[in-house]
Amino acid sequence: MDATTSFIHRFEPATAPGLPPLLLLHGTGGDETDLLSLGRTVLPGAALLSPRGKVLEGGMPRFFRRIAEGVFDEADLTRRANELADFVLAARARYGIAAPLALGFSNGANIAAATLLLRPEALAGGVLLRAMSPFAAPPAADLAGKPVLILSGSFDPIVAGEDAERLAATLAKAGAAVTHRSLPGGHGLGQADIGIVAGWLADTGRAVNA
Repeated sequence: MDATTSFIHRFEPATAPGLPPLLLLHGTGGDETDLLSLGRTVLPGAALLSPRGKVLEGGMPRFFRRIAEGVFDEADLTRRANELADFVLAARARYGIAAPLALGFSNGANIAAATLLLRPEALAGGVLLRAMSPFAAPPAADLAGKPVLILSGSFDPIVAGEDAERLAATLAKAGAAVTHRSLPGGHGLGQADIGIVAGWLADTGRAVNA
């Protein structure tokens, strides 16, 4: 079976040359349409690949199970991150795209971080919005040169500032080129997030696809 059929997903081909594809990973309760508008806004013309998480929590799609808020089922997270990486590799072959930059929000940012650490070959880098450390003991990984932007909310009631800083340190230790900024906001996204992501992608995205 083609691994691209393992996830309900949307794909929008690129309409402009020289841009990396974006892998759009929604938060809890979202679906494959949730971040399409954001993707079009922050990197106009890029190919967009947007899967729906397959785990349901109270009827709401997620990308992996959790035991409680902020407490992850790490065995399930590992399995789901590998499953997502296989999907991305199959989608690259099916749609003829380069390794994508993951653009994830909340639960989607956490699965993106886990995939970077477990299967770095699947992704060119990542934009992690309101992410937290996915593993209590992070696996060793080689992320040499992969660009990663982490945007945290300084008043986020879900993700503690020190947890986001630990994620940034973990990725940097693995060799990623990490930019971490904390904005004066909560767990939701605002215009400042969108502007920073768009500017970062304008600078970084073309270099990734060069």
